[in-house]
Amino acid sequence: MKKSKITAEDLLKLKFINYVVLSPDESKVMFTSSVASENKKKYFSHIYMVNSDGSDFRQYTFGDVSDSAPVFSPDGEWIVFLSKRGEKKGIYRMPTSGGEAKLLVESDGSFSDLSVSPDGRKILCIFAKADKVPEDEKGKKEAPVFRHITRLFYKLDGTGFIPQDRGHIHIFDVNTGKGKRIINMRNGERSPVWFPDNRRIAFISNTQRDSDRDSMMDDVFVISANGCKPRRLNTPTGPVAALSVSPDSKFIAFVGHDEPDDAWGVANYHIWKVPVTGGKAVDLTPKLDRMTYDLTISDTGEGFGVMPPHWSPDGKKLFFTVSTSGATHLCSVTTGGRNFRTVIGGKLHVKAASMSGRGNLIAAAITTANMPAEVFVSKATSGSKPKQLTYLNRDLLRKRDVSKPKEIIVSGHDGYPIHGWVLTPPNFNPKRKYASIMQIHGGPRVQYGYSFFHEMQYLASQGYVVYYCNPRGGQGYGRKHAECTVNNWGSVDYEDCMSMARYMADQKYINPKQMGVTGGSYGGYMTNWIVTHTRLFSAAITQRSVSNLISFYGSSDIGFGFTREIKGSPYTETDAWWEMSPIKHIRDCRTPLLVIHSEQDLRCPIEQGEQVFIALKMLRRTVEMVRFPGEPHGLSRSGRPDRRIARLEWISKWFDKYLKGKKGK
Repeated sequence: MKKSKITAEDLLKLKFINYVVLSPDESKVMFTSSVASENKKKYFSHIYMVNSDGSDFRQYTFGDVSDSAPVFSPDGEWIVFLSKRGEKKGIYRMPTSGGEAKLLVESDGSFSDLSVSPDGRKILCIFAKADKVPEDEKGKKEAPVFRHITRLFYKLDGTGFIPQDRGHIHIFDVNTGKGKRIINMRNGERSPVWFPDNRRIAFISNTQRDSDRDSMMDDVFVISANGCKPRRLNTPTGPVAALSVSPDSKFIAFVGHDEPDDAWGVANYHIWKVPVTGGKAVDLTPKLDRMTYDLTISDTGEGFGVMPPHWSPDGKKLFFTVSTSGATHLCSVTTGGRNFRTVIGGKLHVKAASMSGRGNLIAAAITTANMPAEVFVSKATSGSKPKQLTYLNRDLLRKRDVSKPKEIIVSGHDGYPIHGWVLTPPNFNPKRKYASIMQIHGGPRVQYGYSFFHEMQYLASQGYVVYYCNPRGGQGYGRKHAECTVNNWGSVDYEDCMSMARYMADQKYINPKQMGVTGGSYGGYMTNWIVTHTRLFSAAITQRSVSNLISFYGSSDIGFGFTREIKGSPYTETDAWWEMSPIKHIRDCRTPLLVIHSEQDLRCPIEQGEQVFIALKMLRRTVEMVRFPGEPHGLSRSGRPDRRIARLEWISKWFDKYLKGKKGK
């Protein structure tokens, strides 16, 4: 069968798996998958079910709905999930056998961390009430007359202005939907989990007087499910995430570290356990020089995150994810801190995983460089080969010429090994000369790797050699690799990117006069840095970038925390912050540059892109800007489908014009 090229519009056809959960008896796997709407202006998400032997694949919910976070009841007879259906959003209940979904709890706000009590009678969640806003005579919500801001952390990219209610633990009856808040910590609560006895709940809260400023100082608490004064456990001073209670209720496992003043993403998050009745927490993976987070990035599905450690039924082993050398694996360690093992490994990306109380099987969403995420099951033993259960994108990809990345190791300017990949166009001829595009990841503390990337596949289908690497400053290669750029952006990270580019320029199939570069977020920062420090590239596109670290400090939703990353502050170490800002060097940019930015980007606010555009315009350099209304920082991953497509088309048009000499609008 003759295959066609991957197109930008294939985003409308791809199905993205976002969530996977194994049934209590291990007979079924439930998952959610999102797909673009017909008008290309939103995504809908539905619930699916498949037997763990691969039979009886069924879609459970349909229509213009956004279903998420489904969980089984302990007996597996019904499920609860979050959904937005028209104007109604809240917690829904539905029989596992199928049928009509029933709205249990509806309210004006947001729900998260949904779970069902071990006896199946209660629903536990975090609920954050929306702020009251005025309405017009027709009942349509309007913007308030003013906003009174008192907190440092008052906005969040993708959310907007954070409600005054920071989220509290609520418990609801599974039959009536009636319930209440059981506690009201000053700074809210996070990640509540049931104890097996149904009577207690563990949760995380930051109790610092200024929790926004001291955001990496969390505590773990235990409280009665009826509500009372919470009891603090003896965890290390530092961040905590993803709690899990042992089967015998004696310990709580969590992901965290003990360095609250560490630069963002440098200290390795490890697996810890803390006694419930008293005693200090213990790091079970002290020698693991990797993150127990999923930090492998992609543009096909939700972003990276953390999986709660899962206890084996006998309480002697914990399962968790680890990011390493371009992969995300599922690993295990004994609760005594011994026998670290890789359970699901190889050149793949475990995006999500789930186990039941039986502990025999693992359900996982797994992606590779050539396959968007699909549902797999595996035995919970080291070295087991996962079995694929779903083939959501098989029919589409069978018709497309998917490029297979070539893995390479390039020697840096100082001999440091740089891990990278190369995608070549369909019908690649090594005797030809090709235009090329270097992609640079964001973060900086994430990693490229063995995950399907539609954008790179699309650009390769347009006739470009696409290459990408994991320069120093990112994660996946150990702490020393990650901390190289602390207080030192634009140093070895720049040198590593340039070593990769020069290596590619020396390849016989690369035209050194047709080389382009692009990246988003920190990758946009690095693109800005590159075009102000070298003329190797003939065209560049900076996306959702950082250009001025001084203004970023005060305009980004998290900019005030950048003092962990860069020494001092813009007003105490002004020269250093300015020297590391690409805008300081903008007069040296001679590369045709396209600035792509989202107007509602609160992570790297659009003023960062505007500074680059205005400066280059005033310098009479070749520069254009494309702005996307209403979109946040994550446009390339979760933006409106038509805008994601438009973004890809702008990228290819710009490179076609300045690398291939093609004329166009």
